Amino acid sequence: MTPSLSASRPFEGRTALITGAARGIGLSVALRLLEGGARVLAWDRPQADWSAWADACPDPDARLEGDVGAAADWKAAMDRATRLLGPLDILVNNAGISGPIGPLTDYDDDAFDEVMRVNTRGVYLGMKHAVPLMHGRPGSIVNLSSVSGLGGGRFTIAYTASKHAVIGMTKLAAVELAAHGIRVNAVCPAPTGTEMMFEMERTQSPADPSQVRRAMTRMIPMGRYGRAEEIADAVCFLAGPGASFITGAALPVDGGLKAT
Repeated sequence: MTPSLSASRPFEGRTALITGAARGIGLSVALRLLEGGARVLAWDRPQADWSAWADACPDPDARLEGDVGAAADWKAAMDRATRLLGPLDILVNNAGISGPIGPLTDYDDDAFDEVMRVNTRGVYLGMKHAVPLMHGRPGSIVNLSSVSGLGGGRFTIAYTASKHAVIGMTKLAAVELAAHGIRVNAVCPAPTGTEMMFEMERTQSPADPSQVRRAMTRMIPMGRYGRAEEIADAVCFLAGPGASFITGAALPVDGGLKAT
């Protein structure tokens, strides 16, 4: 078990919006922030399974559904956040999709556009619409990139492009928004034990998904996938007071993968 933030409650009195929060990394971030004293608004796609979130936060007003790639949904989300939370202190742009896996020359054009729409446009819209709710108070934005945003790899052209774009937007926003007291950072996880990763394993090797995991973990010096809670701890560190002089960073949380 990783340490809980609940002992010190560093987010007491703070407000936060997290996208992709019904499961996986986003859910872990939302729970960490709740434990740390924040008031949290959790966002996920329509028809998301909210059962895990509801166990921790049964208030239905604390969650919303929408498309992070749609400007109208972001405007509605900001209206909701204003009514429920007031000024916004923390935005975590976590929502994302992996898209299909395949060679560059065979990649489906529409699939490429959809990955970029969710993973890149979604982060852009999140920052654009959340920043006005942060002006006049110290704010923190944490965008979820990936180790794929720090390098190349194979067979994931759309995902890799989108995650490089997230780091570029993070650095630009960090410079633009520093004068307003808003910090902007990115977290770059290695493969993490969430349903997105398990689905990729099943897609790549339906007969033996575990062989994909064995191949992946052989590349990671620590020899395993990350845990969603470990990624959440890094997100919460960057969102919290301990990172008050950190902005524009792209932090690998990768078991040493990018050190090799």
